[in-house]
Amino acid sequence: MDFSANTDHEAISDTVRALMRTFPDSYWLEKDQNHEYPTEFFDAFAAAGLLGIAIPEEYGGSGLGIAEAGRVLHDVCQSGAGLNGASAVHLSMFGINPVVKHGSDAMRKKYIPKVVSGELNICFGVTEPDAGTDTTRITTKAVRDGDSYVINGRKTWLTKAGQCQKVLLLTRTTPLEDCKKRTDGMTLFLADLDPGAVTINPIPKLGRNAVASNDVYFDNLEVSVEDRVGEEGRGFHYLLDGLNPERILVAFEAVGVGRAALGRAVAYADDRKVFGRSIGMNQGIQLPLADSHARLAAAELMAQKAAWLYDNGIACGTEANTAKFLAGEAGFQAADRAVQTHGGFGYAAEFVVERMFREARLMRIAPISENLILAQIAEHVLGLPRSY
Repeated sequence: MDFSANTDHEAISDTVRALMRTFPDSYWLEKDQNHEYPTEFFDAFAAAGLLGIAIPEEYGGSGLGIAEAGRVLHDVCQSGAGLNGASAVHLSMFGINPVVKHGSDAMRKKYIPKVVSGELNICFGVTEPDAGTDTTRITTKAVRDGDSYVINGRKTWLTKAGQCQKVLLLTRTTPLEDCKKRTDGMTLFLADLDPGAVTINPIPKLGRNAVASNDVYFDNLEVSVEDRVGEEGRGFHYLLDGLNPERILVAFEAVGVGRAALGRAVAYADDRKVFGRSIGMNQGIQLPLADSHARLAAAELMAQKAAWLYDNGIACGTEANTAKFLAGEAGFQAADRAVQTHGGFGYAAEFVVERMFREARLMRIAPISENLILAQIAEHVLGLPRSY
């Protein structure tokens, strides 16, 4: 890895930061409070060509890597947009990856350019209420019927499904009990969210309220075989091509949210006067903020390493998990300390940090819980017996 100044990366950051200055804190406060999707931001982001930053040039993208995509999402979050901004765009930036790698030529040419332009929105349909992280236990079923499949089942926590036309949907085409391996028998589709066969219900939740999470029900949804990604029964393996980059990008987002909160805490501590002096003069305020700065910097380094490995075709599962773990904790701790620094005002919506606190908590849970990351490290790095 090379840590010298990179003019391309600096140019990307300049572009993103200039764009984000047109969407101030008041915009994100309004969207969050009104539970309103940030359409204006999404359209501006797409028009700037940023959706396709990690998409191959032959499909209209920039042909760059996860390292560059991570930098973009970090800067979006650090601007104050937080996850309300990042979650509106990040699935378009990496969620199509299984299609890029395993879709047919016709599928790639038909759909990927539309994702890059922002014309086509997709969501990710993997998690189910009774399966959770044990993806092999999904029960959403696809049954072959001539040149189509008929899909029935339920998915949960689908980000911005209400704004999407397509869902990258993982199903079972072979019952679990008939598979030699638990990861066999699952098939991936790029399916239409046909309102005649699909019901979308937003889930009331703690934060990131401008971008809804949804329960989605599939009732005899018909999907053409042409919209199957790769071979039948190989869906879980194709899905893995999206998991590591997702964790890396979430790590960059967590660092960005933490830095957004930290920056506001530092400014407030410097400006706020109590007992005739700036509260930022007190070590009880200074030291926790300095500690968060160090932890965010360390988490970013791990995210950069994981991104470099991924972009160079080197196995990075442990690094991606570690980056997500460290960044999730560091981002939330920074947001928590920002609220504490503001005192009572930290609880007020106008001071922004309460929104960052609510959003940062999510990244300790999703897209994979901290305990499962630690269990993976314990087994695959430390060599301890499998615990789950």
